[in-house]
Amino acid sequence: MAKVEIKQPIVDEIAGYLADAQAMVLVDYRGLTVEEDTQLRKALREAGVDYKVYKNTLIKRAVKGTAFEAVTDLCEGPTAIATSASDATAPARVLYEAAKKMPNLELKGGVVDGTFYDEKMIQVIATIPSREVLLGKLLGSIQSPITNFARVIKQIAESKEEVA
Repeated sequence: MAKVEIKQPIVDEIAGYLADAQAMVLVDYRGLTVEEDTQLRKALREAGVDYKVYKNTLIKRAVKGTAFEAVTDLCEGPTAIATSASDATAPARVLYEAAKKMPNLELKGGVVDGTFYDEKMIQVIATIPSREVLLGKLLGSIQSPITNFARVIKQIAESKEEVA
């Protein structure tokens, strides 16, 4: 069997993760202890993020011709990829928080919603709350004036009842 035939299923696996992904963040994991790596993988799993370590050449083959092709230059040294199909900011957010506690974990960059971002911009994206949190804040800000208005009307009605 040729080496290409052996590696093709792995390239297909990576391409499968990227097919539905909204975001992909690359990290250098060199120097992490087993305990740190276990904590990192657990946090990523809880956030619904797929995290895998692949050879750089296989990552480059898998991203070729996709929206994630811009990360090709980042594929040097030990590389792990984190992808998410449900939350575009989740990989950046979880990895950024982990990097604060684990100085050996280094963000390289990534692609979020089809746009390439370097390490510094990935850190900025990491500070953006999830879609659900943003929607909750929006609904709260819409609901707040209505709630306050209802309270005022109720107090006026109650004060008129006391007078009568």
